[in-house]
Amino acid sequence: MRNRKLRLLSLFLATVMMLGLLAGCNSSGGDDKKSNGGGNKDSIVIATMSETPSLSPYDHNATAGSYMNLLTYSTLFNTDVEMNPQPNLVESYENTSETEWVFKLKQGVKFHNGDEMKAEDVVASIEYGKTCAEVNLYNQCVETIEAVDDYTIKITTPGPSAILLNHLCHHGNAIVPKKLLDEGHDFASDPVGSGPYKLVEWKRGDSVEFEAFADYFDGEAPIKHMTWKIIPEGSSRTIALEAGEIDFIVEVEAMDYDRLAGNDEVAIYEYDATEHNWMMLNNEKPGLDNVNVRKAMDCAIDKESVIAVALNGMGTAIYSQAPNNMPGASEENVNSFDAEQAKKYMDESGVDPASIEMSIICSNDTKKRAAEVIQANLKDTLGITATIESMDLATYLSVTGEGNYTASIGNYTSSDMVSFLVGVFHSKSINGSNKTRLNNPEVDALIDKASATIDATERDKVLQECVSLINTLTPQVPLYQPVNFRAYNANLQGVEVSPSGTLYFEDVSWK
Repeated sequence: MRNRKLRLLSLFLATVMMLGLLAGCNSSGGDDKKSNGGGNKDSIVIATMSETPSLSPYDHNATAGSYMNLLTYSTLFNTDVEMNPQPNLVESYENTSETEWVFKLKQGVKFHNGDEMKAEDVVASIEYGKTCAEVNLYNQCVETIEAVDDYTIKITTPGPSAILLNHLCHHGNAIVPKKLLDEGHDFASDPVGSGPYKLVEWKRGDSVEFEAFADYFDGEAPIKHMTWKIIPEGSSRTIALEAGEIDFIVEVEAMDYDRLAGNDEVAIYEYDATEHNWMMLNNEKPGLDNVNVRKAMDCAIDKESVIAVALNGMGTAIYSQAPNNMPGASEENVNSFDAEQAKKYMDESGVDPASIEMSIICSNDTKKRAAEVIQANLKDTLGITATIESMDLATYLSVTGEGNYTASIGNYTSSDMVSFLVGVFHSKSINGSNKTRLNNPEVDALIDKASATIDATERDKVLQECVSLINTLTPQVPLYQPVNFRAYNANLQGVEVSPSGTLYFEDVSWK
């Protein structure tokens, strides 16, 4: 098992679940579901608000998709609860020079189709990932990869790399059978990896069902049957947990926190997330391409009110363009909530507020509540009229990625600052996760310099300089970092979540 620190806000004594809960779980999918007494329950039903856009690890860069990929695929490394990369499919490794890494693979690792994983599968998978626009920013530090023998690979990087191991944790570098890649297998609907679970059925718009992979290299998962229910509305997820229809909520409705915390059959896991939430602004659109307009918006928005309305007060206001709980963070050159300064920036921009066309896209209720506060602030302080548009997650990701929008409430999660900056602000991520479409050579150069700086102290200095510069450019409006929660049946154990939101369900079991 992985060494993670468990931080529970409320963990109550477990009680034997009523027969009604058993029946509720049976109705949600899975086979013979037993009572959870004595650790003999072998199924779990999980509620999440958003459906994955794909079951392939290469077709998306969405959190909802990452949850699914962690179940069915494995990567060379994965992150622990402190967000440090740890060997996963790798037995041992050595950085043999500034640009050369040699990795010894674990032997006997089986794919879901029964084939053994070998070096040729690793080479083919990472080379394929490099061709996929949604994820290739996570393997651009791999200049070449080759199989030395059946269980040894060698990777060369363009220069010294401080991020290679972090990137090898990303689902975009998941390992799949070379034979299936060569055959053009559809991993988007039929995932075949070496992860702890195998797909049983995907009922689009409703649920995704999995079963434990008996030959998983790290030992078969204790929970044999798993169903993910797609429940977009937050209070409906809460009601389902209270009624015993589900066992676990991934995204807890903040407005229901007190209610769940007072339920002695529910446990709550709280963690300070690296998830950085903002109002994305398309810097290529008229008006929004003016830095003073963007600064005016940043100063006009009352982020504490956003948190109160959207999160029931459970978050931290953010003024920097990057997360505040990662090495390399900087508050230099941030804008503060100041209505008079907002008006000054607007005057200096020379842009008529009435000329700015702005529709704020939202993909869930929390974002919509945030957008309502922003809408009022922009109108009252700057005279900017904004509309609010609801959109499902898959459409939202496509529209914002392509730049066919003006504004949107969004977020990004990463386990390290370099990866965050590459994903959100580097020009090579335009048409992917750089949704503001910021294209600044100085920003790119500083991110690249940090990526190649091995010494952590020196790297943090470069990162702080970079974040300070991005704060000056104000490509988007930072809003908050949430205090995130997972809520679940108190008879579950082994729940540990990293600040980046990673949870390994193969470590979860019933008491």
